[in-house]
Amino acid sequence: MFLPQPFAILYVLLSVHDETQNSAPSSSLAPIGNTIDLPADINGCHAIIIELFERLMERETKNRELQHRIENLLRKLYGRSREQLNDTDMVLFREIMDQLQPRPEPVATPVPPAPANSAIPDLTKAQTGQGHGRRKLPADLPRQKILHDLPEDQKLCPCCGVKRSLIGQESSEQLEIIPAKLLVLEHIQFKYACKSCEQNAKGAQITLAEKPLSPIEKGLAAPGLLAYVVLSKYGDHLPMYRMESILARSGMQFSRSTLCGWAAGVAVALTSLYRRMRTLTLQSPVVHTDDTPVDVLDPQAGGTHTGRFWVYVGDQRHPYNVFDFTPSRSRDGPVAFLRGWSGFLQADAFGGYDGIYAGKAGGQVVEVACWAHVRRKFYDARASDSQASIAALAHIRLLYDVEDQANQQELDAPQRAKLRQEMARPRLEAFQKWMLAQQAINGGHVLPKSPVGEAITYALNQWEALCIYITDGRLAIDNNVSENALRRVALGRKNWLFAGSDNGGTTAAILYTLISTCQRCHVEPWAYLRDVLTRIPATTEEQLDELLPDRWRSQQLAAAAEVQAAVKAGIQAKAVEKTVPVDEPEALAAGP
Repeated sequence: MFLPQPFAILYVLLSVHDETQNSAPSSSLAPIGNTIDLPADINGCHAIIIELFERLMERETKNRELQHRIENLLRKLYGRSREQLNDTDMVLFREIMDQLQPRPEPVATPVPPAPANSAIPDLTKAQTGQGHGRRKLPADLPRQKILHDLPEDQKLCPCCGVKRSLIGQESSEQLEIIPAKLLVLEHIQFKYACKSCEQNAKGAQITLAEKPLSPIEKGLAAPGLLAYVVLSKYGDHLPMYRMESILARSGMQFSRSTLCGWAAGVAVALTSLYRRMRTLTLQSPVVHTDDTPVDVLDPQAGGTHTGRFWVYVGDQRHPYNVFDFTPSRSRDGPVAFLRGWSGFLQADAFGGYDGIYAGKAGGQVVEVACWAHVRRKFYDARASDSQASIAALAHIRLLYDVEDQANQQELDAPQRAKLRQEMARPRLEAFQKWMLAQQAINGGHVLPKSPVGEAITYALNQWEALCIYITDGRLAIDNNVSENALRRVALGRKNWLFAGSDNGGTTAAILYTLISTCQRCHVEPWAYLRDVLTRIPATTEEQLDELLPDRWRSQQLAAAAEVQAAVKAGIQAKAVEKTVPVDEPEALAAGP
């Protein structure tokens, strides 16, 4: 059910109130009032006091739990999504970090005195790269020169009246933009016939010049316009009704149904390329996956139902982000996508993956859990027990310090695994020991139903999967890459609100796959889509790999390098022609 934010909060608060009323514990005590009957003996009074105290503590625990849920709800609705500690919590965090891993005191390095006669230049901010200011405009942008000259009467010297000479010029640059405009491409096919055969009654032998195939058969939109519409919707998150008005400013009126039909047609044209990317992604030994909900129109139900977008992120050798759409969050979606695949699957603790880990998808899949999810659990519990939650955050920060060190040293997979075994393993053991000591069942102060207790239970239940990453350097400490890939769906969902149908969800999954992979491979998506839509109607299955975003980028870079080499060779040839030695016979014969 979709509700505006204020009404959603009211709905939750009312639900919390009803839950509190319905879950009130039963008691043998009569209601407290003026006519309550108290026992005369001390033991009976003690029993009443104990029962009232237990009831009070239970209600206090329930109130803290409900308050925690309300605060998390308000933070998700109105707060910042970044998990950042405030100043008070940061002080406590630093204190705990110093206790867990004392930092060595910095050793003062003596600076040798400079020679008396040494010339040490004073570097300006511009020379050291620390200054601020306007950045230089890229040299590859097209430029248009606009000349500003003096009128003829102002070129005369006011002193002697002689015309002044040109001694130089000053230049400055501005950025201008040319809005998109529509262009009609008129395809003219020349038709030829044999006059000789026609005269001899053998037939005219007519032939017609071929034109390039269209990505949408008999479609009005050319590849560039199709790429523009698709990128605007699934890359820039513009709903179709906004594109209606944008295109109308260019002189043409298109309905939303027409624009949606174009997007669906593009998805159909790119389905073979999408399947190829899916096949290559499943050749990765490590796959990251996550999912996010989306409302889907359901006319039969008179409203919407909740569908799911899933993303499967391949490794560096297979740099593709493949999206999938399912009408629900059942386990059938991941099972069907990963059928027959074996490897490491980095995901959250969704129970739908359990069947995959058990081999029901036909492969041997190893579960790799996400430390970012664990961190989020403890971060959300700060309001209930700041000391314990921040201590847990400090332990997790030590694990990420190891990853930062590996990244700074640019370690390969075996070296990263070795560093994790040496540094991360003892920190994991210390963190596990700390969590067990905090639990009330082991003499600690953390109750199992408290927010911190639930975070500890979540981490301990996933412990084996959380520690897998230290055994293989190809694995990541968290699943952030798939969460980042899904952000485009979350951004789009705030604008277009829902998918029109399940088929619309499948269309979006195909187009998200191409655009997201372009972003990952540093490919300009409009140029890529326009070129692919131009070429794919005549592309065979054996040639599909040439249209993959990473291969396409390599081809473009190679072509650009050839052009630069040719231009450079041409410039050098001209320079050689201008610098022929004067003692050469040809130069002497040519004369001055």
